[in-house]
Amino acid sequence: MSQFKTWIDEHFKGDPIIWGIVILLSLFSILVVYSATGSLAYKNAGGNTEVYLLRHSFLVAVSLAVMWFAHKIPYRSYALYARLAMYLSIPLLLVTYFFGSNINEANRWLTIPLINQAFQPSDLAKLALITALAAMLASRQNNIKDFKNTFVPIIIAIGIICGLIALANMSTAILLLATCLIIMFIGRVPMKYLFMVVIVGMLGLTIAAFLGQRGETFVSRIENYMNEEEIPFQAEQSYIAISTGGFTGKGPGNSEQRNSLPHPYSDFIYAIIIEEYGVAGGAGVLFLYLALLYRGMRIVANSNKAFGGLLSAGLSFALVIQALVNMAVAVGLAPITGLPLPLLSMGGTSLVFTGISLGIILSVSRGDHQESIEKAKSPFANKPRLKTA
Repeated sequence: MSQFKTWIDEHFKGDPIIWGIVILLSLFSILVVYSATGSLAYKNAGGNTEVYLLRHSFLVAVSLAVMWFAHKIPYRSYALYARLAMYLSIPLLLVTYFFGSNINEANRWLTIPLINQAFQPSDLAKLALITALAAMLASRQNNIKDFKNTFVPIIIAIGIICGLIALANMSTAILLLATCLIIMFIGRVPMKYLFMVVIVGMLGLTIAAFLGQRGETFVSRIENYMNEEEIPFQAEQSYIAISTGGFTGKGPGNSEQRNSLPHPYSDFIYAIIIEEYGVAGGAGVLFLYLALLYRGMRIVANSNKAFGGLLSAGLSFALVIQALVNMAVAVGLAPITGLPLPLLSMGGTSLVFTGISLGIILSVSRGDHQESIEKAKSPFANKPRLKTA
């Protein structure tokens, strides 16, 4: 037993609570997706639910493997990778907007030629922008109030990436903008600059709503949500699933609304969770996401470097805010957005990018922990510092 613990400690570094939360949610995801894909399997695979079980299990394994590799890379290296990824994501978003696969009246997907796997460049752009923003703020902490050299490059990066994403995916762009505002607030950006970002962001999103592919749909969803007399079909079926789940649920695999609820394996998987596992299961999932945010912020508090703290905060908030919005949609606290539930929804490359994000968070906690150990071992650690004039 001690040898196994030693092996775990050697190969799985970083915050052990985050490791536990991610593995627990990943295993739970396999169970829920297997149950939720019944109608999809009947339609596309002749009733063979194992097709989606094996596919999703493989993608979960890939995301965990990517997470492990990402946590082994020193987090400071991601500052350089982020710049390159951000520059790459701009032409990818443009190509996707004009030539990508059209699904639900929006071009969000590009197909990778060799492996014939579709992915959303917005996932790459989100990760790249959050990491690059953390790096820019960290390197400018001594000149954080400099409008020209600090604020202008930041607002240009946020404006370009969020604007391009908003043309085809308004809800993702809004969440990314909110995450950037949180990072900037933690990074000590003056409030007057934050208000400027909010104003410019609202203006840009309004323009994208009129010019983009999904702006009209996004506006109509908000109007439908505000109209209490008419409930959208997806929301109605979600409410039925939740109301019939009770406190303990119907049991794994016993969902009835999976056959009538659109996208029960992705956008509305939280409704299936409550239907099968009850309010207790839904509350347990919510607790795990809040615990993930708490551990991510603990890393921020214990971080020795500004970049590590801002990076962990940005990625933690990005994942958990998306999760909270998805759950809020399922229970009727927010208009329908089409955002999946991170770590739980069936997905393709989105699972991989989620794994990368979590791996980077673990890399920050791993690096800071290692620095603390090395500092404690230093022969000068407990010696008084020389006074300087």
